[in-house]
Amino acid sequence: MKNGFRKSQKGAVAIEFALVFVIFFAVFYGLISYSLPFVMMQSFNQATAEAVRRSVAIDPTTPGYATAVVNAANAALTDQLSWMNSSFNLVVGTDTSAVFDSSKGLNGTLTVSVNYPVSKLNQVLPFLVLPGVGTVPSLPTNLTAQSSLQF
Repeated sequence: MKNGFRKSQKGAVAIEFALVFVIFFAVFYGLISYSLPFVMMQSFNQATAEAVRRSVAIDPTTPGYATAVVNAANAALTDQLSWMNSSFNLVVGTDTSAVFDSSKGLNGTLTVSVNYPVSKLNQVLPFLVLPGVGTVPSLPTNLTAQSSLQF
């Protein structure tokens, strides 16, 4: 009797492993696929804030003040986002912008923004389409961060 019971349970371990593995893989992939965009957003927010901070340090009596402020902001963005390698296809100057509105003279507004299309992220991290769930990770069209300062 005992030997017959073992023969009837022979494939049960493989079936249980397959079911548990699917659940484990889904949780693991969800963890990885959502953590990368969150890290990128945190980095974008930090980069725009640091760009504004560095621009404040420019002396207002500097010739070409508006240009110097924008150049300092772009340099800060390049420095802060240097951890992202070329596979992310982030282009400083295209996906990022630093604009100094000098319509009020030296009392203008500096706006620094990062607008990263999620379609570029698909080259680094493949998106899965799960039946009943949809696309994982489910992200907006663009990852956007912006900081501004009125001088």
